[in-house]
Amino acid sequence: MRIIVYGSLRRKQGNSHWMTNAQWLGDHQIEGFELYNLGHYPGVVEGEGSVYCEVYRIDASTLGELDALRTRNGEYKRQLIQTPYGSAWLYVYQRSIKGLTRIPSGDWLQREDLPKDE
Repeated sequence: MRIIVYGSLRRKQGNSHWMTNAQWLGDHQIEGFELYNLGHYPGVVEGEGSVYCEVYRIDASTLGELDALRTRNGEYKRQLIQTPYGSAWLYVYQRSIKGLTRIPSGDWLQREDLPKDE
């Protein structure tokens, strides 16, 4: 099975350790979604933009761990979408985006609050 990640689960990000046993398949830009800054991690919702993502092959154990991390308290719901690498699960944010900051680039690594190199 495959999963598509767009924020803290991406390579070299704060939660990338959850992807240790995953096989990176490639990068992908998903259309019809918008990325919002939730603080320490982002949320994606259906919308007019595009979002930069990474696609991975994972096993059932890893999916179970990610479900426990992402779907608790109803914050995210998994949605199956098509990628050039085959269908992949995407965690879609389920709460209100009112008052949240949209990341216009669609890339978590290009958000405005990202610390700049000096």
